[in-house]
Amino acid sequence: MSVVSREEQTAKERSEDPVPPKVPKRLRPLVWTLAVLSVCCLGAVISIVQLLSDQSNDEDGNVIAAGCGTTTVDPNAEFPEIGPYSSEQIGNAAVIIAVGQDLEIPVRGWVIAVATAMQESRLTNLGHLGDQNDHDSLGLFQQRPSSGWGTPDQVTDPVYASTKFYEKLVKVDDWETLPLTVAAQRVQISAFPDAYAKHEPLATEIVNTLTGGGANVSAVSTQMGTCAQPGELSAAGWMAPVEGPVNSGFQTPERPTHNGVDIGAPRGATIVAASSGTVITSECNASLYGESYSCDVDGSPEVAGCGWYVNIIHAGDYLTRYCHMGSAPLVKEGDVVQAGQILGYVGSSGRSSGPHLHFETHLNADRSPAGAVDPIAFMQQMGAPLE
Repeated sequence: MSVVSREEQTAKERSEDPVPPKVPKRLRPLVWTLAVLSVCCLGAVISIVQLLSDQSNDEDGNVIAAGCGTTTVDPNAEFPEIGPYSSEQIGNAAVIIAVGQDLEIPVRGWVIAVATAMQESRLTNLGHLGDQNDHDSLGLFQQRPSSGWGTPDQVTDPVYASTKFYEKLVKVDDWETLPLTVAAQRVQISAFPDAYAKHEPLATEIVNTLTGGGANVSAVSTQMGTCAQPGELSAAGWMAPVEGPVNSGFQTPERPTHNGVDIGAPRGATIVAASSGTVITSECNASLYGESYSCDVDGSPEVAGCGWYVNIIHAGDYLTRYCHMGSAPLVKEGDVVQAGQILGYVGSSGRSSGPHLHFETHLNADRSPAGAVDPIAFMQQMGAPLE
């Protein structure tokens, strides 16, 4: 066995982060598709990360402050451009949201409806598509009169079309907690059932912008103004992965290579997926002085790696990492999980001095330290505070 000095080991293992694993071959088409589809929403990724940390001014100079929803949307108002969408298109989104408010649909439904219309029509009230489509798909949601959605005049009325969408959505069992693309597909029965997910980040930004942070309330809430609490799923589709205090922060002066936060949950506490997505890593990552080390026993500060850990890629190319599980994860590579699904249990495997969850958030599907962002700020912006 080769001998590695303590100095060499320390230099090699400065970070708690594992070496970014390669995406398994069988998952590469899916991950590539997610990456390509989210390119169009890159501006939304950047905006949504900054949305609630920054204040901005509207055209009248009024401060638009971060919050948890205070605004009843007036669809007849003037609206800003958001991302690639014009004022007119955002006006159609405003109609969708206003109808949801009038019908007292939980806020999660507004995000789902806006994302669905983004996919079906780019928030444009479509007339007949002619040679582009041999079906009679019309309106914001491409609803078909021949399939019973209503007359052509009705389905091209944004208020009517939005009402019909919501009426079908609320009949879907547990729609508030389903992945957005699943809930939307059960209403739309689309030939492209996975296409809705890529719109979720920008749909969330649109809802937040027009309602003063409405997507930060609980997913099942019909009232704005009260933020989702730890352990609750937000209307944006995110929740804290475990309950407990943050005992060690992100890239602190004492630990500048600590690319996540340590949440002080007790041994055996349940770790859940922070949002719906696809598992791309589920494995043991631990070594001691260059030799592999078991993840089925407690680690120590001298052990390198995350121990038993999971990586999940989410809509918008967000990535979350969950480290130091006490036993093998309950999910495997390729599993599609939903927010709140159990991934495993808190332990102390890998580079760990005691039971806790090391939790990371990354942008642009970049699993390296360069992609890491502060989980406290990120989760706050997703309406899912860690503390």
